[in-house]
This record gives sequence, C-alpha cells and structure tokens, in this order.
Amino acid sequence: MLKFIRYSFLIVVILFFCSWGFHAHRTINKNAVYVLPSEMNSFFLNHINEIEERSVLADKRRYSDSTEACKHYIDVDLYGVSPFDSVPYHWFKAKEKYSEDTLISRGILPWAIYWEYKNLVSAMDSGCVENVIKHAADLGHYVADACVPLHTTFNYNGQFTNQRGIHSLWETSIPKSFSGDYDYYVGKYVYLPDPLDFSWGLIKESFALVDSTLTLERKLTEDYSKDGKYRFKSKNGKIGHQYAYAFVSDYHSLLDGMLERRMQRAIFAIGSFWYSAWVDAGKPELKELRSVEEFNKLNKTGDVSPKRIHE
Repeated sequence: MLKFIRYSFLIVVILFFCSWGFHAHRTINKNAVYVLPSEMNSFFLNHINEIEERSVLADKRRYSDSTEACKHYIDVDLYGVSPFDSVPYHWFKAKEKYSEDTLISRGILPWAIYWEYKNLVSAMDSGCVENVIKHAADLGHYVADACVPLHTTFNYNGQFTNQRGIHSLWETSIPKSFSGDYDYYVGKYVYLPDPLDFSWGLIKESFALVDSTLTLERKLTEDYSKDGKYRFKSKNGKIGHQYAYAFVSDYHSLLDGMLERRMQRAIFAIGSFWYSAWVDAGKPELKELRSVEEFNKLNKTGDVSPKRIHE
C-alpha cells in the first residue's frame, strides 16, 4: 500500500510539473518558426507540424528517462540570497564549486539549453533532417521552460506556502483559457553571441517574477471561499477538483499580461536560438538536409555536409 501511495504521489508531481502544458509548448514552438529569416523559414514551415508535436516529447520522456526531469528547472533560491553572483555560469566551474550531484538535484536548465543548442548546431552542420527537427524541438522546449517563473524556484508548486497546484494554474489553466487572444508578433530574431549567458538571462528574468506569481495568487485566494476557488469534477468514477474558471480569470487579470509577455519572450528566444545555431553551423542550405537513410548511406563516403550560404 505504501509503495502505491508513493507511486501515486510521483505521478501527481509529474503531472503538476509538466512545463507550460502541452498546449502552450506547441503554441510557442509553432510561433517561433515565424521569427526566422527567409533562408530558414521555408524549411521550418515545411516541418512545422513535426516541430509542434515534438515540442512536448521532453516532458513525456520524464516517464521513462530518470535523467530528464532535472533539465527542466533550476532551483535558483537554493543558492543563497544572491544566487546569480554565487553560481558560476559555466558547467565545469559550477561542478568544481558545488559538485555534479548537487547541481543535478537543484536542476540544470540553463546548461541543458546550452547543450541542446550545441546539438542543434551539430545537426545542422551534419545535414540530417530528423536530427535538426528533434534538437530544434527539444531546444525550444527547454528555452520555453526557462521563461516560466515557477521553474526557477524550490517552491515550484507552492508546496511550501500552502499554494499547492499553482504550477498547473499558471502554465496550463491560464494558457488553455486565454492564449488564443494573445499577440504572438515578437519582431525580428537576433544572433546570440553567447547562448549560455543568454540562457542565464532568461532564468534571471523569470526568477524576478516568482514573488509576484505567488503573492498575487495568495491574495486572490483570501477573497475566495474554497468552494468558489475550485469546482468538482467526476472522471472515471472518481471525484476530483480543478480551478474554477472565475478564479483562473481573476488570477490572469491580476498577473496583468505576465503570461502573454513570457510566451512572447519564449517565442523570440527560441527563434533567436534556432537562427544562431544555423549561423554557427555555417549557414547550411537547409533545403539540402537529408533523411536519416540518405545521411547514413552518404556517411560512408564522407560526403554528407550540405552546401553553405555565403554572404
């Protein structure tokens, strides 16, 4: 019985902690395609459905890969009152200071973004379609996670402030209800000369929003009775509860555009990461990328790299 309770608790935690929710991740990755320049846009548009669907696979891997979960967050507040002055941005320096086990236990999101960025550069350089799509989608997922305030704090689900469930409220309930009305025009991509530093910048922005994210929900809860905050729902013969639409709507209003701005930030950042990877790969002709079968066949001859675009 105890084993069943622990297993059930793990499933609940995973469900609560699925980043952004599938709807938001798909929306973000899809709209990031429109940030790209014409030399990249046609390839990504041709594969936009695949990129959109693959954008949620990183969350699904949590069920089968024990090394996956730590890539989606970083508990910045466990590093003291001035965490961004305490944690070395580079992985090996951070390991020297804190040990790899400590870093993994507190989340490795900014480094996961950087490693996946390097994977995308290699995929574009080698010229394999499937690998480019895979790493572009995974990179998009991790970058989007970095734009979520609750992915930067140990109190990620309000479990230490009697606000359990706020994670799904912020990144799933609100986007599903209101993201259809958001403006996803974010302007032109930029080249990122230091992708790791930019990743940390996203984390720093999100962490600055943790206090207001929690405080506004707590104040709103004080104005609601428990019956008003939640509505009960029967599913598969079991009674559960979820946030009432009125509470979701009021919280969304109190956040004053935070969700829209963070989704916009994620879209711009992903497009810029994709563009920068393409530049760092030597601006390959993406239309010449090959399938896995073609790639493996040509790899035997050493003639696998696509042509480069020269300015």
